[in-house]
Amino acid sequence: MDKIQHKNIQSNGINIHVAEIGSGPAVLFLHGFPELWYSWRHQMLFFSSRGYRAIAPDLRGYGDSDAPPSASSYTAFHIIGDLVGLLDALGLDRIYLVGHDWGAVMAWYFCLLRPDRIKALVNLSVVFHPRNPKRKPVESMRAILGDDYYICRFQEPGEAESEFARVDTARMIKKFLTSRNPAPLIVPKEVGFGGSPHKPITMPSWLSEEDIQYYASKFSLKGFTGGLNYYRAMDLNWELTAPWSGVQIKVPVKFIVGDLDLTYNTPGVKEYIHGGGFKRQVPFLQELVIMEGVAHFINQEKPEETSQHIYDFIHKFSSDSDFPR
Repeated sequence: MDKIQHKNIQSNGINIHVAEIGSGPAVLFLHGFPELWYSWRHQMLFFSSRGYRAIAPDLRGYGDSDAPPSASSYTAFHIIGDLVGLLDALGLDRIYLVGHDWGAVMAWYFCLLRPDRIKALVNLSVVFHPRNPKRKPVESMRAILGDDYYICRFQEPGEAESEFARVDTARMIKKFLTSRNPAPLIVPKEVGFGGSPHKPITMPSWLSEEDIQYYASKFSLKGFTGGLNYYRAMDLNWELTAPWSGVQIKVPVKFIVGDLDLTYNTPGVKEYIHGGGFKRQVPFLQELVIMEGVAHFINQEKPEETSQHIYDFIHKFSSDSDFPR
């Protein structure tokens, strides 16, 4: 971990913190909520030891990157603008892309908006959802899962933040990262996101107190608003991406998800993945992996297995000329 280098890069009008290690073909890793570049620590060491340059930013709103206050500053166009500027600043033309959770959502957008910059994509946890021209996404979620569905509860600025603030930040991070309930996350207001402060949280073997403290140290300083603003920009993304309705993802793709992941168990997702809908929207989907007994934070829960899955796919597109001699 000590060999991972850190730098700050100006991109798209804000400061982006970037962690990187290694040399060779570049792999860009995009984290989700509530996470940081640190979520990819295992994959970064894995890939750098195999001749790749591993790059993981704190996305806009997270960690040591800038966090504009308005949710309207967190559209896909802002995030992809940040990432294109980052690649330009690093002197990179085309890269391998890996995403998880919100990082996966943004990776899909990256391939939709700028496929010329992507050699191949490995996405974890969140499938590509085509734009429904008839109804905004949050409206659809309310109709299917109700007002207490966590994404609906995240919509009101300040509301989730105030609930998070009632609980120690480290405990809040533990609660998110250790969750293994595959059912849709329903959080009534009377229960709150913190739940019972006295209920013990069992730490899994793949997550250490040191890991939790790293996350907590950053979220204690930055707060959760930046991350929550991605959810609050969902309907704005829907409006702005109207010109891309019906456009397919046209880069080579591998998709990996755990069978206990709440995203995989969201109503309709399994049927979409296994019934041919996903393949129709992502015609160059080459590999689909369902990891048994694995929950949402797959790249941390099963780091070696996940890293190997990513590597096996990316390496197929790498030629000998990509690697320095």
